[in-house]
Amino acid sequence: MARLKKGDSAPVIRLLDQNGNEQNLIDSRGEKMLVFFYPRAMTSGCTLQAQSVRDAKKQLAKLGVRVMGISPDTPDKQKKFDDKYGLGYPLLSDTEHTAAESFGVWGEKTVMGKKTEGIIRSSFLIDENGRVMDSWYKVKPEDTVPKAIEALKKK
Repeated sequence: MARLKKGDSAPVIRLLDQNGNEQNLIDSRGEKMLVFFYPRAMTSGCTLQAQSVRDAKKQLAKLGVRVMGISPDTPDKQKKFDDKYGLGYPLLSDTEHTAAESFGVWGEKTVMGKKTEGIIRSSFLIDENGRVMDSWYKVKPEDTVPKAIEALKKK
């Protein structure tokens, strides 16, 4: 699993969001993006992560950053997640885990003592030109936003 690092070009992704609309990172060129990968909608850690991003959306917008979440959930499940928690930003469906593999976040992990394959919770700050400003693999749900804001303040 190749990991992205500072200065790498962000992979071009095209996925459906919770409303069935195609979203991609090329459309976001010209603005910064916080892209975060989470294992499964409606779980406690993923909910904490998604809500913390939602709660920081205005602060991130003031810093010129849009947000986008990605998981292997279907668009319908992403829609339920968005509706239940009022997230209000794109949640992309990566059921074939192609984006996860491109970003280097699909791999072996241990869940409750059992080895499995899936999303390794990670987040990426991408600049206006589509380059990785910073990346955090195995990020804690509550650290997604603080790490991004800290990196933005250093720029």
